[in-house]
Amino acid sequence: MAETRKILPAPTPETQAFWDGMKAGELRLQRCLDPHCAHVYFPPRPFCPGCGSRQVEWFASSGRGTLYSYVINERPAPGFEAEAPYAIAVVQLDEGPRMMTNLVDVEQTPEALQLDMPLEVTFVEASSEVTLPKFRPAGGAR
Repeated sequence: MAETRKILPAPTPETQAFWDGMKAGELRLQRCLDPHCAHVYFPPRPFCPGCGSRQVEWFASSGRGTLYSYVINERPAPGFEAEAPYAIAVVQLDEGPRMMTNLVDVEQTPEALQLDMPLEVTFVEASSEVTLPKFRPAGGAR
């Protein structure tokens, strides 16, 4: 794997299970175990943002969602020059939370990026330590 100039995320104790899931090919989310709340959330944190409970657990999500919003970035940040133009997207996950990510395996144009289009997660190895979740059209549709 070639060295990259991109700034990559660094796992923390609160996010380690998420990054371990990426390496295992799972998009892991958290949910509240309080039966009156049961909130599913992202990004990771040690307490439920819905009710404040610390009784939370990790689970493997379906990895499916829909395109909620996006912007096509024509002026790449350092390290992203070869990928421009690229979409910075917000995906509405089937489990409820929204996640900011990039879209792959689809033309990066307004004509191809239709709001509410079904998406599925794919895992991209960014370095030997970090695997990133990106999304592509579900079922390989383009």
